[in-house]
Amino acid sequence: MATQTQAPEFKTDQMIINLGPQHPATHGVLRLVLTLDGEVVRHVEPVIGHLHRAQEWQGQNRTWFQYQALIDRVDYLSGMFTSWALSRAAEHIEATEVPKRAEYLRVLVSELNRISSHLLWLGTYLIDLGALYGFPFYPFIEREKILTFFEEIAGQRMMYNYIRIGGVQRDPKPEWFKKVEEFTKEFPKRVDEYEAIVTENPIFLNRTQNVGVLTQELAMSYGVTGPTLRSSGIDFDLRRFKPYSVYPELKFTVPVYNKDGDTWDRYMARIQEMRQSNEIVKQVLDMIPAGEIMSKKQNAGLRVKAGEGFAAVESPRGVLGCYVVSNGSDKPYRFKWRNPSFSNLSVLPPLLQGHPIADIMAIFGSLDIILPDVDR
Repeated sequence: MATQTQAPEFKTDQMIINLGPQHPATHGVLRLVLTLDGEVVRHVEPVIGHLHRAQEWQGQNRTWFQYQALIDRVDYLSGMFTSWALSRAAEHIEATEVPKRAEYLRVLVSELNRISSHLLWLGTYLIDLGALYGFPFYPFIEREKILTFFEEIAGQRMMYNYIRIGGVQRDPKPEWFKKVEEFTKEFPKRVDEYEAIVTENPIFLNRTQNVGVLTQELAMSYGVTGPTLRSSGIDFDLRRFKPYSVYPELKFTVPVYNKDGDTWDRYMARIQEMRQSNEIVKQVLDMIPAGEIMSKKQNAGLRVKAGEGFAAVESPRGVLGCYVVSNGSDKPYRFKWRNPSFSNLSVLPPLLQGHPIADIMAIFGSLDIILPDVDR
C-alpha cells in the first residue's frame, strides 16, 4: 500500500535590507530600512537626515529680506505656498492689511502652482509604477506652460520669491492674464486625456486598488493632511475649514471620499483637485480688482515689529504652517515650520506592513512626499 507523502515545509528567515537613500523612486535621499519575510514587508523604518538643509536655523541667521528668497527651497515644487505661509505669519504680527488685488493674485498663482505640482506628481508616479512608455512625460507639457507663466511674473521657473510680506512682487501685464485664461479653457480637456489613459487602465487598477488602504483613524492619529487625508473620507481643507485670503469669496468643491482610501483614491483626489484649482483660477480672472499690489516697502532693511505669529496654508501636500517670533530687528528671532510631508511620511510604516515588496513604491508614491519638506 502506497504511503501518502507529506508536502515539505519551508521556513524563511526575515531579512533586513536598505532601500535608498539613493533610490530614484524615493524622490530624494530617503532611506527605508525594510524587514522582509520573503517578499512580504513586516516592518519599515524611514530614516531621514540625509538632506538636512537647516531651513529653520537659516531663517534665524538671515534677514527678513534674504529669507523670503530662501524659503522657496523647503518645498521646491510649491514655492508659492511656502512664501505665502511665511508672509501671512509676518503680516499677522504687524496686522498688515494686504491689498485686495494682491490677495487675488496670491490665490491665482498658488492654485496654478497646485496644478503644476500635481502634474509632476502624476508623471513621476507612473514612472514609479513602471510606466515608461512615454505618457509619464505627457503631463509635463501643461506644466511647462504654467512654469512659463511664473517665469514671466517672477523671473524664475522654480524658486519664485513672488509672494512677499505685504503683497506680491510684480503686477502681471494684461497679456499674461489672457494667456492664463486660454490655459484654463484647454486644461480640462488635457485632464480628460490623462484619465482616458490611466484611470481605468487594468494594470494601473491592479497596482493601486485595495493597495495601501489608509483608514480614517490611522490618518488622524498620524496627523496626515491634504489630498491623502481627504481621500480617506475626512473633510478637512484649510481653504474651507479656516478660510483665509479671498477663498470665502470663491466657489469650489473640495474632493472628499466617503470611505477609507486606497492608493487609487489618492490618485483620483489629485486629479479632481486639479480640475477644481482650474475653476478657482477662472473665477479669480473674472473677479480680480484693480489696485495696489504691495503694502510694505521691500528693501534690504525690511523689518517686522516685535511679536509672534502663526499662519498656515493648504499646500498641494497638506497643511503648511509657519510660526515665527520677531524681536523687531531685521532678522527673525525664531522660526518653526509645520511641514505636511513630514507627517504624511510618518504613516508609511503601517501602510506598508503586510504588503509585498512590489507595492512599496506604489504606496509610497501615492503620498506625494517632497524630501526637503521632511528634512527641513
